[in-house]
Amino acid sequence: MKKRILIIEDNPMVAKSLQFKLTSDGYDVLIAEDGKKALQILEEEDSIQLVITDLMLPFVTGTELIEHIKNNTPNLPIIVLSTSNQEEIITDAFMMGVNDFITKPFSPNELSLRVKRTIESY
Repeated sequence: MKKRILIIEDNPMVAKSLQFKLTSDGYDVLIAEDGKKALQILEEEDSIQLVITDLMLPFVTGTELIEHIKNNTPNLPIIVLSTSNQEEIITDAFMMGVNDFITKPFSPNELSLRVKRTIESY
């Protein structure tokens, strides 16, 4: 069975490119364009094995999503994608329990390797 990944990204171009890359890597990929939709998917789907989220999202922020996931499914791994390279934001994300932080822009191959490593370690 394919591993299922939820991508939470409000930029449709970024979301589609992530979906294309991860689907071609053999994953089943779901997309949420905002935090509210992501919460809905997380409620309905119990087969998600990795969440990739932006921090700046409409309706529900990435930080609020991370808190929700850690409170409800603490073993679900999370990778944050962000344009921020501020040390404080990155440190806060790790303190909240995320597994990895990738600064945009990034290479698709780097993403593939980090996703593979994160999923295999869980």
